[in-house]
Amino acid sequence: MKLIAAGISHKTAPVELREQLAVQLSEVADLAGYLKCFGHFDEIALLSTCNRVEIYGTTRQSIDNIKPVLQLISSEPVDLGPHLYVHKDANAARHLFRVTAGLDSMMLGETEITGQVKNAYETARTAGLTGRTLNRLFQKAFQATKEIRTRTRIGRGAVSIKGAAVQLLEKIVGPDLSDKSIMVLGAGQVAEHCVRLLVDKGVGSIFVSNRSFDRAIDLATRCGGDAVCFGYCLFEMREVDAVIAATSSAEPLLDHDDIAHLMTARHNRPLLLIDLSVPRNIDPTVATLQGVSLYNIDDLEERARKEVRNRERELSVCDAIIDAHLSVLMDKPRPGDKRPYPIGRGDRSWLVPRPNELDLLLPAI
Repeated sequence: MKLIAAGISHKTAPVELREQLAVQLSEVADLAGYLKCFGHFDEIALLSTCNRVEIYGTTRQSIDNIKPVLQLISSEPVDLGPHLYVHKDANAARHLFRVTAGLDSMMLGETEITGQVKNAYETARTAGLTGRTLNRLFQKAFQATKEIRTRTRIGRGAVSIKGAAVQLLEKIVGPDLSDKSIMVLGAGQVAEHCVRLLVDKGVGSIFVSNRSFDRAIDLATRCGGDAVCFGYCLFEMREVDAVIAATSSAEPLLDHDDIAHLMTARHNRPLLLIDLSVPRNIDPTVATLQGVSLYNIDDLEERARKEVRNRERELSVCDAIIDAHLSVLMDKPRPGDKRPYPIGRGDRSWLVPRPNELDLLLPAI
């Protein structure tokens, strides 16, 4: 039996392609079940985030059928070949460990991905799509991630993509946000994170608009903002300094004509638009309008990289922790064996988990 990890990510595919493969949370279990049957997987889990769409599975079949399996996720016909990566066995396990720990993220060391992996795993487990191998693999990935967070500074003070968006806001709109007005489209986790960051930055006025007005009211009330009925959001945008879009809508919420009319009403007063959604919520052609500055999630990557240079110093230690966990999983050490992967100065005995706390993984595959 082979362990496989395959998919696309921000490292291999632009947002235009990733948004075609994005899967709504409510559809993950059913789609994963379909992929399990079509791809002849014994076990499977489907992970879909803004930055990646991946399947993890075990199979007795050839891995040559992975491409058509992932092709089924796409909303439109597209050639995934140049963007697809496939990892097998130990490399697949290592990839999952690195993804879960935030080492493969757009923002190195970000912690949100850990929760997203846990949700993907729990969705698959609850639906009966995982078994002994994937259950053990994901649990060990969470253990390794916990040790990385405890023993290194890779995630301390980490700035997420939302944080990078707020930093961009400060750069363009101004460092003093106390007299600024910001509208957030959306009321989910990403939108709430943005709102809380804005509150921490002391933004003068925060407006929350969402298709579900009740959810907009709830988030605005909890964060001290004002809720705006979605049908009136363009009217309220006449006075704001920036708009952050972060919804799960499968289609654009703001098109070229919407923003063109808005800019006329604003007399072309500059407007910053930040689109954190995949699929994108804002028509990319609005960037051609006078006075409009539009940034999407890929545009924030370069800014994000600047925030992780200090964390990169911890990367070798993190990889050593992962290698140590994988070493124990794949090959049970014998009494008297030296600890693998010694690194750095001083006592690094914590890098290798105690053998009696880990079960063997790959021999069971």
